[in-house]
Amino acid sequence: MNLPDLALPRPRLPVLTSLRFFAAFHVVLFHLQATKIAFLTGPLANFASIGYIGVSFFFVLSGFILVYTYAGRPLAKPQFWRARFARIYPAYAFSLFFTAPFFFFAIFNMKIPFFTFAAAHPIGVSLLVLSLLQSWVPAAALSWNTVAWSLSVEAFFYLLFPFLLPALLQRKRTLLVFFIVTCWLVSLGLATAYIVYKPDGLAHVDADVLLANGLNVLKFNPLVRLPEFLLGMATGILFLGGSNRPQLALALVAIAVIGFVAAAHFSHAIPYPILHTGFLSPLFAAFIYGLALRPSWSTFLENRVLVLLGDASYSLYLLHAAILPMFFLRPDGKVHNNGPLGIILAVLVVIGLCVLVYRFIEEPARRKLNPRHQKDAPQEQPAFA
Repeated sequence: MNLPDLALPRPRLPVLTSLRFFAAFHVVLFHLQATKIAFLTGPLANFASIGYIGVSFFFVLSGFILVYTYAGRPLAKPQFWRARFARIYPAYAFSLFFTAPFFFFAIFNMKIPFFTFAAAHPIGVSLLVLSLLQSWVPAAALSWNTVAWSLSVEAFFYLLFPFLLPALLQRKRTLLVFFIVTCWLVSLGLATAYIVYKPDGLAHVDADVLLANGLNVLKFNPLVRLPEFLLGMATGILFLGGSNRPQLALALVAIAVIGFVAAAHFSHAIPYPILHTGFLSPLFAAFIYGLALRPSWSTFLENRVLVLLGDASYSLYLLHAAILPMFFLRPDGKVHNNGPLGIILAVLVVIGLCVLVYRFIEEPARRKLNPRHQKDAPQEQPAFA
């Protein structure tokens, strides 16, 4: 595919950085409701109940951003992988350090089914998590820091990206559209196969099912989640090679928002495996594409505060599930609800702490590990989940 002026520095897309905060906050809402810290009702409850789809959004966004950053430029594999490591591992390592006391106390002292596999294989599980390989082992995927499984998936995407990009850049525009549709159908097909064949023997599955190996493969295995990343990559190439008229932005964003609202409203009627794994990825791609056009009505998303929150959203994603319960757990292990004001204050404190982690741990470590970070690659950011 012929792409225009690839050698020139591309404009920053701070709007996409801000989006990361809202996607991460959606995950925060999901965990507030799932842990029964917050008892939401009505449309807000429906919205929070599908917060896990934020992971899919980040996988699509990751493919898009990496293409936007690297397409048409020299891509030395060791340098790329070093930049990726410097971007994701410092905050990841800090999250493991922060959550280690509870994790190791739990596996050695608490006989809870959720920790059974880790308790039986503490060294193996620890090595998997430290090496970003936990998502390949269904029973270990949620070990140590439960949300960190998505970084294991992202690490696999980063490993493949330098090989995938040249292959996709050679495809014509019509083939890329077909490729996007194919990626979506593959995700739907894998989820549908799980529902039809029931490998775990479960009549009903939802977000509370955590120990089913077949479901964990569908949710966490990097090969299963790869179509979402590929879809984002193909969307990024279409964006770079298109005329990109700002008039398209409103239509793309409107379609994405309407589709998302409908999915949230009818979420109880959509099978959990399908909704969790790639169902909304085309809508996410349309949303990202539309806002990347930077229409005038989206300039509020380029506000410095929102961009800072977007920068800190990676730490927010990694740490919120460990910090928030500290405000609400009673000595007997039960959740104490402090009311809406208490929840809002706790969330604000967590966000503030994560901004500090970004400023004083994540960014300094990245610069230390990757001193050759290119100034003309501003979109090199982890699109996690």
